[in-house]
Amino acid sequence: MGCGVARWLDVSTSTTLAPLVLRSPTDADWEQTPLLHGVSFGHFDDADTFAVARSLIADDGAVVVCDDDVVVGMAVYFDLAFTVPGGAVVPMAGLSMVGVAPTHRRRGVLRAMYVELHQRIAAAGYPLAGLTASEGGIYGRFGYGPATMERVLTIDRRFAKFHADAPDPGGARLIRPAERGDALAAIYDRWRRQTPGGLVRSQGLWDDLLADREDDRDGGTALVGILHADGYVLYRVFGSETLKVRVEEFKAVTTDAHVALTRALLGLDLVETVKIWTYARDPLPYLLTDSRVARTTKYEDDLWLRIMDVPTALEARGYQADVSTVVEVSDQFAGSGGRFALDVRDGRARCTPTDAAPQVWMDLDVLGSLYLGVHQVVPLALANRVSAADPAVLPRLEAAFLSDVPAHLGFGF
Repeated sequence: MGCGVARWLDVSTSTTLAPLVLRSPTDADWEQTPLLHGVSFGHFDDADTFAVARSLIADDGAVVVCDDDVVVGMAVYFDLAFTVPGGAVVPMAGLSMVGVAPTHRRRGVLRAMYVELHQRIAAAGYPLAGLTASEGGIYGRFGYGPATMERVLTIDRRFAKFHADAPDPGGARLIRPAERGDALAAIYDRWRRQTPGGLVRSQGLWDDLLADREDDRDGGTALVGILHADGYVLYRVFGSETLKVRVEEFKAVTTDAHVALTRALLGLDLVETVKIWTYARDPLPYLLTDSRVARTTKYEDDLWLRIMDVPTALEARGYQADVSTVVEVSDQFAGSGGRFALDVRDGRARCTPTDAAPQVWMDLDVLGSLYLGVHQVVPLALANRVSAADPAVLPRLEAAFLSDVPAHLGFGF
């Protein structure tokens, strides 16, 4: 980890405090960060989990803000890679472990850390930066837009009946996850290569997940697995008299695997409800005679994206329709915007800076929301988040940005 250059920050509003200092963390700083991280997120990670997180941090990818010798702010970015529409795997700076001590709020600490981190991310050449947000109103001003959506399906298993047309491919088996780690990792790797939002998962992350520590169970049982040749489910059981299942991870490479795993989950005798964290376009309700049995009990943003390099990012992904236009992208935070000629032909894009008159206008966070094909141009235009000289270009731009494979974030970070 590079030591970086310390900078004095004029962010203190109290005359009784010395000026705060932003710098890359020293060894002494790192000893303090678990406390700040735990207070910020309401959960104190196991030391091994914290060590795995540190192993993901990019070179010179961490900053702290100190008041004298006390760490009062921290933020890092992980060196990640994820799949985009069309199947390319693109580097992404994954912002994480962001916290400000409650004793030092409203002093510009977060913004100072973000300015520094994004300068480092840009210098390192990442075309994309991403994060998962604990609050939805913070990150738009930094150029991040919600790019994937998380849907929670809560299914009353007692009344779930499969439609007569639903296939019954079989092939699912109960497993102890820790004993089949290699098989799970191989399936996940197949899944993430074909799914926009699928993140590369390191061996350290797999080891941490399958360690299945008591502190990670939230009062539930140890992890139980259901394995198929082309998919898997990891779940826990909660309760004693009224049993509830919470699915921690559901990955299916094929339709047959998705159906077989769903049938196995809904075949758990004595279980009243099954709760599944999934993606917006999960077809599970269509398998049932009464789709109301699978209620959407939560629907909110998951991955947020900031486009760091517009031409590189737009040329990396694939497209579903042809379009040619000039887009002006506004970035009030760190200057990643500009005016770009976008020409999409046969599924690929050519994107270059231009002085030509713009035909479409949007902020950078909107482009981040469009990038994986989950959010669409026309509804954003109705909300005045996208505008065009000729509105006829908007449906064509929307059709181009759609993804034939639904985006789904691989795992939270």
